[in-house]
Amino acid sequence: MSQGNEYVPPKVWTWDQASGGKFASTNRPIAGPTHDKELPLGKHPFQLYSMGTPNGVKATVMFEELLALGHKDAEYDAWLIRIGDGDQFGSGFVEINPNSKIPALLDHSTTPATRVFESGAILLYLAERFGEFLPNSLAARTETLNWLFWQMGSAPFLGGGFGHFYAYAPEKLEYPINRYAMETKRQLDVLDRRLAESEYLAGDEYTIADIANWAWYGQLVLGRLYDAAEFLQVQEYTHVLRWAKQIDERPAVTRGRMVNRTFGEPEMQLHERHDASDFELKTQDKLETQD
Repeated sequence: MSQGNEYVPPKVWTWDQASGGKFASTNRPIAGPTHDKELPLGKHPFQLYSMGTPNGVKATVMFEELLALGHKDAEYDAWLIRIGDGDQFGSGFVEINPNSKIPALLDHSTTPATRVFESGAILLYLAERFGEFLPNSLAARTETLNWLFWQMGSAPFLGGGFGHFYAYAPEKLEYPINRYAMETKRQLDVLDRRLAESEYLAGDEYTIADIANWAWYGQLVLGRLYDAAEFLQVQEYTHVLRWAKQIDERPAVTRGRMVNRTFGEPEMQLHERHDASDFELKTQDKLETQD
């Protein structure tokens, strides 16, 4: 297995030695804002600043599921943060999430407003706030949190590992692609074995664990991430596929997948969401027709 000229790390790494790639313009080894920019503020208590990546989809699916259950207090404004343009490094966003990653949430129903960052924390916050998608019994709640935190710890190997080297790196390198493909398939097997014995990850009940894992692994086996379904032979994971299709059929999941989405079919893109009617009136196909 040849990688061409072997890379010899310097004694001290410096920023100017980093290679380019798709995210070269936004990646940097320091935190903090790069520019002053206030965040917009809508009419609802919940203000979500995000983009339709798998992590962003977790939050919007959760909001739409809560609204589908009749929780009117879960109405929210979803503002688009274009991470390719570096919006996440604006001063207002960094005040909410010092790690400059989407999604980030402000709950203005509290005084002062409560900031929530990290997608898993947002799911847990909303589940506890509304008493939904998190079982009450200690055993079922613990199993839900097991799989929620499993996803938060495992998905970086899928996204930042496999996805980066397979789809985004400036050159294809055999070793990291093999390394992370193996890990991704191992994780899919973990899920497949669990879902062979249980309808949902925590048992018979649909929970935030399913929302979190579906956004990554469900969309992966449905062919929506990295164009890698054939490469990873996702049809082998029959129980994951059953679960992924089952969740994909939920209307709230379809709506949540549309919010802050800037890619794919125009009818599936709702760049900002401020009212339920936006799904009918303000998707990109409608806006482009108006133009």
